[in-house]
Amino acid sequence: MDRIRLKDKEFELFIPEEEIKEAIAKVAERIRADVEGTHPLFVGILNGAFMFTAELMRQLNEPYEITFARYSSYKGTSTTGVVREIMPVQADVKGRTLILIEDIIDTGFTMQYVMDKLRKDGAADVKLATMLFKPDSLKCDLKPDYIGIRIPSDFIVGYGPVLYTHLTLPTSELVGVLGVGGVLLKKHQSQAGT
Repeated sequence: MDRIRLKDKEFELFIPEEEIKEAIAKVAERIRADVEGTHPLFVGILNGAFMFTAELMRQLNEPYEITFARYSSYKGTSTTGVVREIMPVQADVKGRTLILIEDIIDTGFTMQYVMDKLRKDGAADVKLATMLFKPDSLKCDLKPDYIGIRIPSDFIVGYGPVLYTHLTLPTSELVGVLGVGGVLLKKHQSQAGT
């Protein structure tokens, strides 16, 4: 699968499965070393990070507590700049060390908002793990603690950051096309630059 078409966009292979697996293993190794002897609360950020969260927790292979939350600041493929809390963290955060698990950091506004909110809610410490980080797109003072892969500011789909609502395709159609063992695709740029 070198290229696929989703609606009116063409995508090409960007990050193969093996590179993704290696990146997750390295993130897990760093987290394991940092949290040894403690009991952090892991928070998977839905919807995009569900696969990264599952793979990361499998790599950590310890009985850590995990919960989920959901926030949004996007409409279509652009950020609105306004963060909405759709589903808050489903556990008491007071006095806890939290590790947020996100699929991709783009502008950083959503995670900056979430981290600040959780600190105000009484979390002792809030760390951030992201599968993908777009440093050139960052528009705030956010420094992820754990980064899987740094990428350019391309529009991508696949392996978790499948942008269902952004592409307005039925989930079954995307899973059928992109559910191939964890590949990330980026928008194909034609010679004309479209």
